[in-house]
Amino acid sequence: MYIGLDLGTSGLKGVLMSETQQVVAEATAPLAVARPHEGWSEQSPADWIAAAEAVLDGLAAHGLSRVRGIGLSGQMHGATLLDARDEVLRPCILWNDTRAHEEAAELDGDPMFRRLSGNIVFPGFTAPKILWVARNEPEIRERLARVLLPKDYLRLWLTGEHVAEMSDAAGTSWLDTGARDWSDDLLAATGLSRAAMPRLVEGSAVSGTLREALRVRWGLPKRVVVAGGGGDNAAAGVGVGVVRAGEAFVSLGTSGVLFAANDGYQPDPATAVHTFCHALPDTWHQMGVILAATDALNWYARLVGADAATLTGELDALCAPGRTVFLPYLGGERTPLNSASVRGAFAGLEHATDRAGATRAVLEGVTFAIRDCRDALAATGTRIDNLLAVGGGSRSDYWLQLIATALDVPVQVPVAGDFGGAFGAARLALMADTGARAEIATLPRIARVVQPHPELVAAMDAGHARFRATQSALKDLT
Repeated sequence: MYIGLDLGTSGLKGVLMSETQQVVAEATAPLAVARPHEGWSEQSPADWIAAAEAVLDGLAAHGLSRVRGIGLSGQMHGATLLDARDEVLRPCILWNDTRAHEEAAELDGDPMFRRLSGNIVFPGFTAPKILWVARNEPEIRERLARVLLPKDYLRLWLTGEHVAEMSDAAGTSWLDTGARDWSDDLLAATGLSRAAMPRLVEGSAVSGTLREALRVRWGLPKRVVVAGGGGDNAAAGVGVGVVRAGEAFVSLGTSGVLFAANDGYQPDPATAVHTFCHALPDTWHQMGVILAATDALNWYARLVGADAATLTGELDALCAPGRTVFLPYLGGERTPLNSASVRGAFAGLEHATDRAGATRAVLEGVTFAIRDCRDALAATGTRIDNLLAVGGGSRSDYWLQLIATALDVPVQVPVAGDFGGAFGAARLALMADTGARAEIATLPRIARVVQPHPELVAAMDAGHARFRATQSALKDLT
């Protein structure tokens, strides 16, 4: 059996998977985010350990004596700062923290960063956070000995080893993403060296073994391997079988992700597409990322005093976009705008705009932002032959029809089940233990396929054009 642990922003999830890839048990533990100042987002690494203990307690009720491996998935970009004794120096600065926007712009102004990392230096990435700490918390920077990503701090607790893997490391702005190795030049530009970095392994490789005290505590056998694992989206890609060129998924969670696998390295930072290593050797992936997907729908639901499921349930058959346009930039945007300051807006409101019309506008706005991601990926040469829909938003049939029609591509809906980061991490643990490769990362069984509405494709094109015109007119005003 194999365990997958997924350290998310709002909670830690664990699954227990059999060698035939059946989920036997799962457990979750909540996590809170601290926002002490505007634009800040932090968590205590001690809370991650407590959550992992609670999850392993829950899984242990099903018996862990046959577990051979543990895999890790986690939120990316977080700066977990340790001293020479591996003591945490301050709360972790998370992926959605924008305090380092000036430092990010400064680093991005050096062409070396885009050339070697393959990506824009976004404010949420790890490297600019170190510059911010140096300038604003010099006493912390002086004691800094090691930087770990969130899931790799869990690994340190599990194994006693400082190790990272390629997919998560690619989101730091310190990795030479094509070479799949730390860049000494990028590190030096932020005052660091390899001494502060964890050792790198592939996501399907062994990164260490479970510490004896933890093995005994939860009744695991001797020599349980811990796989490299993956950043949350790369691990989810392994979980849904998106590991080969042409395969893609759209994730409608708090944020929105359009994720496509590639068998080559083809960056284009100017598009604001993320080009990262995948969690499997010799494989890369690209992502268009929007910061508010279901988050935008939930915001609107709170505004009108209803829940999201009620609002989407009120919608009838898919129809052409109306005059009302919604920009879903509630907290800035990544692809394609790369702006921490842009904000959302309703435009084209009129007397005829009712609750259902505004709900449709919100769903259309998020969908058109995902279409922007599709266009950005296509500009790099990435193709999408198969598109899977995952995440909470995929429970809305109206939204799935909207995405299929606006992107003019069939959307596959998996059978009920969790194929996310925790399941992908468990698959990576199986690979690390047995030596299996990508062939075990199969696509899930498909419950149904949502086809585009051909009679509405032209109307969706026109709606997207109005969305882009509104975006262009308002992005510097909001």
